[in-house]
Amino acid sequence: MSNTFITIATFQYSSEAQIIKGRLEADGIEVFMTDNYTIDTDPLVSNAIGGVKLKVYAKDEVKAREILKLISEYSLDDEGTPLECPNCQSTKIHYMINITDVKSLFSFIVGAIFGVLPFYTKYDHRCEACKHTF
Repeated sequence: MSNTFITIATFQYSSEAQIIKGRLEADGIEVFMTDNYTIDTDPLVSNAIGGVKLKVYAKDEVKAREILKLISEYSLDDEGTPLECPNCQSTKIHYMINITDVKSLFSFIVGAIFGVLPFYTKYDHRCEACKHTF
């Protein structure tokens, strides 16, 4: 049983998986990634093959899942406390790129055409509960 692997999480890109892998390894859990090289070679196939999979030994599954629960998927402030929506006080806040003006749209188009990072981006927070952007 100890040589059996359990997939505990999947990610679209290997960079996301590497962060969680590092966190689990810091707590003494041996972690294995699958399909990360394929997705690093061609990120467009990520959805087709089910993303990068994080696997742990079956004996470590419970501890690994407890650690994953502690990691917030929502935005935090500099002190590590969850951000709160000014509209509905929800803490389900996402950090996102916002294309609302001509300058940010032009930057996005140039980046997409030439395959470079956008030279101008505007970031906002968006509440998952009420869709309020701030």
